[in-house]
Amino acid sequence: MPAAPAHPAPAAINSRAVGIAFAAVGAIGFSGKAIIVKLAYRYGVDAITLLMYRMLMALPFFLLMAWWGGRGRPALRRDERWAVLGLGFCGYYLASMLDFVGLRYITAGLERLILYLTPTLVLLYDWAWRGRAITPGHVLATVVSYGGALLVFGFEAHAAPGGATARGALWVLGSAAAYALYLFFSGEVVRRIGALRLVGLASTVASLCCIGHFALVNPLSAARVAEPVLWLSLLNATLCTAAPVLLVMLGVERIGASLAAQVGMIGPLSTIAMSVALLGEPFTPGLAAGTVLVVAGIALFSRAGQARPAAG
Repeated sequence: MPAAPAHPAPAAINSRAVGIAFAAVGAIGFSGKAIIVKLAYRYGVDAITLLMYRMLMALPFFLLMAWWGGRGRPALRRDERWAVLGLGFCGYYLASMLDFVGLRYITAGLERLILYLTPTLVLLYDWAWRGRAITPGHVLATVVSYGGALLVFGFEAHAAPGGATARGALWVLGSAAAYALYLFFSGEVVRRIGALRLVGLASTVASLCCIGHFALVNPLSAARVAEPVLWLSLLNATLCTAAPVLLVMLGVERIGASLAAQVGMIGPLSTIAMSVALLGEPFTPGLAAGTVLVVAGIALFSRAGQARPAAG
């Protein structure tokens, strides 16, 4: 008598569904960051003040992550401490600063599409530093994804002449490049000290950098901002920073990094939906076509085994 076909256990199916939900909600949370930043800019706050409040309010969560991830683990070696400092500065402080500045000049939709080019930059670093071959599949994915971003950029630049769109796009591309460096160099450190511990420690470093930056360039009186900016910063720190980090990690734990990265492609779509609904940004055929191309290009990267989580 033939054996009955094997079916996944209900517990495994439930765990997979929960993992997908975690990854999706985390990606949407990350996407909300650009919306909150754009809303806060309407109150006349500058980038460093806004970033300082975001990181200051998220700092307790980062410290908790670092403590929780470090339980039972040995103290960091000297080289590991230097690695955490470098990764925190580059991957969270510098990337966030460049991103916040860029959002002054471009729409939230274009910003998210540019950040989704991060896997192509990781591949470029892999080729430059480690000599990893670039396959025809990678080339096709790059052409498709950059073609989509350039299409949306062209429409925005035409609608807002004067170079502001180019400046904003370059700032955000710099943010993607900085975060790609973090992804590229963090792999070995993650294996040694753990993902949650690294995120907590590196984000703590970034928080201190942001607070120090604000203190160096602004008088203390600059911390007085409109009350809505404080509430928006609290939302940014919790729903769009700390919570998504945990949700994506929980998702990866259940469904793996590759599927979590694919689920994360909901990010650009959610950003565009929120930017139309909350910011009144236009939804144009060019934006729709460009988004399809970027998402398709990064999907090709996922198939090639090179997809990485996007920047937050």
